[in-house]
Amino acid sequence: MLTINVAVLLAIIVFVRLRRPVEPRTRLDQAFGITVILVLGLLLAPTAFGHSVLGAVQQLVEGITKASH
Repeated sequence: MLTINVAVLLAIIVFVRLRRPVEPRTRLDQAFGITVILVLGLLLAPTAFGHSVLGAVQQLVEGITKASH
């Protein structure tokens, strides 16, 4: 039996879509892209990888905030 992780599948879809040449897109195409990326974010957020990315972003923001003061 073959199983596939939905987050991995969505990451592949995002990667393929980002590699396409830039061209005018329809509203439906833009909405689909935004939806796929949001769902990918929701699937990654509760994982250990999602928590590590969140921690890295928080440290980056804190560093920028301290540097600006």
